[in-house]
Amino acid sequence: MEVSLRGLRLSPMSCRFLSTSSIVCRRGQGSVFSKGALGKEDDRKDAATILEEERNGVFRVLDIGKPRAETGRMEDNRRRFAAQKVKLRHTEMKPDADWGSIWPAARTFHPAVVPLPVRQGIIQIKKQVVPSKYANTELMKIPNFLHLTPPVIKKHCGALRKFCSAWPVGLHTDEDIQKHFPIKVTTSDYLNSSSSIRDRRSRVVVLRFKLASLSLDDHARDKFIRLVGDRYDHESDEVTLTTDRCPYRGQNIDYAKYLMTALYFESWKTESWEVKDYADKESFEVVEIEEGEKGKYMQCLKDILNAGEDDISLRQYKEAARKVLNLPTPTAKTEIVNN
Repeated sequence: MEVSLRGLRLSPMSCRFLSTSSIVCRRGQGSVFSKGALGKEDDRKDAATILEEERNGVFRVLDIGKPRAETGRMEDNRRRFAAQKVKLRHTEMKPDADWGSIWPAARTFHPAVVPLPVRQGIIQIKKQVVPSKYANTELMKIPNFLHLTPPVIKKHCGALRKFCSAWPVGLHTDEDIQKHFPIKVTTSDYLNSSSSIRDRRSRVVVLRFKLASLSLDDHARDKFIRLVGDRYDHESDEVTLTTDRCPYRGQNIDYAKYLMTALYFESWKTESWEVKDYADKESFEVVEIEEGEKGKYMQCLKDILNAGEDDISLRQYKEAARKVLNLPTPTAKTEIVNN
């Protein structure tokens, strides 16, 4: 007796081996074998009945492949899950919910969490509505600051307050700050869309300070101004040093401080050829100012030659010269004549 199993011809002994060694029954999930010759399912038969049918020559068809019952169950589960309506998170949030716990850090925009009717995108038709927040790639591409709301920032500042020191008591005005902290260092950070977070422009350091904040005499001040050249602003009395030679910002900061220190000590040095005679000086100076009318005259002359002429300085110089020369007081009076 031979039995054909899907194109294979097997002897009774082989069929008996397959039938006895491949019996798999799963209650509630079906069997890997198809229905028998009698049209009854194998999972309803006990072991004695199956052995009796094998002795009588009744064999089942071997079903090689994925069980149909399993495939059907997966399809049913897929349809059931697809039919379920997913509840959006923002519809279940309370009005007094802690937004810092919902959106604690920077992340990609999620429409189901943000309870705002946000719209963004371009429209191709004039009467078309701007795309909503659902399935909107434009909202997902751009960075958002939903994690930096005012309550969250206030909470972060409260947590960082214990690591901060109190503001100094004596620094109430800009003049006080300029007096106690004369050096100002300016750096720049750049943010761009690139594969690297580094930017060569961020290494540039600008150091500013008032020249009056340094302890310099007339010779040292003049030499300091000559050394820095156009980096000194005569109107604001401010020196600006820009360093970008080193590859890192910290190195440029150290280099700028080194330049300021070197300029300071170099300006205090006086070489033999730097000593100026009376004719080499840039301003008119009086070695000894005498007391009395002659001393006032020399002071008025110094102010005119160094600061320039104006009505007040000329009137003062005229009066001082008249007293030195013992000239009489003018008796003429100025009269205003209307034409």
